[in-house]
Amino acid sequence: MAKTILTVDDSGSLRQMLSFSLRDAGYAVIEAVDGLDGLAKAKQHTVDLVLTDQNMPGMDGLSLIKALRAMQNYETVPILMLTTETGSDIKAMGKAAGANGWLVKPFDPARLTEVVGKLIG
Repeated sequence: MAKTILTVDDSGSLRQMLSFSLRDAGYAVIEAVDGLDGLAKAKQHTVDLVLTDQNMPGMDGLSLIKALRAMQNYETVPILMLTTETGSDIKAMGKAAGANGWLVKPFDPARLTEVVGKLIG
């Protein structure tokens, strides 16, 4: 059975590119349009990895990570940030919130699937 990845990004075109790349690599994908939608979908589904943007309306990526880490079944699920943010301060906040890694947009599909593969096999 394919491992499932929850992608959370307010950009429809980016979600589409992520889904294409991840499905092409053999993963199942659940898409969420923002942090609040991502949190709701995380409660409805069991996923093997969460891939989230930082800057989104409603609930940003750091808030989503904190909310997920507070849930028992998401304490150890790998979470990757995929964002345009590159500052060391925001990366430190991401790590403190519970992010396992950081990828910068625009992303390289091969690098994305390499990092995902290392985290969830």
